[in-house]
Amino acid sequence: MSEARSTTANRFLELLSSGRPIVADGAMGTSLMAAGLEAGEVPETWVVRPDRRGHIRRIHEAYVEAGARIVLTNSFGASPIRLRIHDLQERAAELNEAAAELTREAVGDDVVVAGSMGPVGEFIAPLGILTAGEAAEAFAIQAAALAAGGVDVIWIETMADLAEVRAAVEGARRGAPGLPIVTTMTFDSHGRTMMGTWPKDAAIVLDELGAAALGANCGTGPAEIENAIGAMHGSAPEAILVAKGNAGVPRFEGVRTVYDMTPADAAAHARRALALGARIVGGCCGTTPDHVREIAAVVAQAVAEA
Repeated sequence: MSEARSTTANRFLELLSSGRPIVADGAMGTSLMAAGLEAGEVPETWVVRPDRRGHIRRIHEAYVEAGARIVLTNSFGASPIRLRIHDLQERAAELNEAAAELTREAVGDDVVVAGSMGPVGEFIAPLGILTAGEAAEAFAIQAAALAAGGVDVIWIETMADLAEVRAAVEGARRGAPGLPIVTTMTFDSHGRTMMGTWPKDAAIVLDELGAAALGANCGTGPAEIENAIGAMHGSAPEAILVAKGNAGVPRFEGVRTVYDMTPADAAAHARRALALGARIVGGCCGTTPDHVREIAAVVAQAVAEA
């Protein structure tokens, strides 16, 4: 039985139980760059820096003001394995707990806080030297700290390898037993993940793993996300689906990274994603509170017409 159907009292599960579409937030990285994040900086450290914590708080607040009911923590790359690139692995628990606490402070008690866990940045054997057990342990450390900081759900995102998804789910259950889990993959390689997984197959596996919700994020833009959602709905029609895609493919104007999807485009995409079976809609790289505001208007209209 998926965790979405359990009876555990939880903000996220209560939100799902309404049966209505739900608005998630937009990009964190894009917002951080706009706030001054420099190349080579570790964005996850901003949650403990007195001169940067205010920026994170304002980003979260802006998404809530725009209509988001689910807000992700600034902890995407805060696994011990990924942090050791910067010799910060010993601070993993500190950074994840602080990220969760700061998000909760920013959004209050009526918004779901989702603990973001992204890929660890290394291939799992046999493609690499990292074992599945080592990856699961790293995810467990991250999940436990996010839970200690007060998240409502563990949000595993931007995955390409089902082996890593399994390790992340195992780690999440070990580190944060009882919390629901969301899993999303990115299908940015001609409709498949980088490791060759098709959305229809991913949906079956993620649903069997007991994900409370599952879906697609990041990628090359709306069309890719919509194709993935349609395929996932076809193979797992009872699953609660997440559509949280990029604002198109970025291009560079001098030193600026530019995304071409407008807020109006985001609204049109949200309508299509909902029609294809998505229940949770938001944005990933390149999306802003303005995009989320238009998505929220579409969701409000859908609720009113239901």
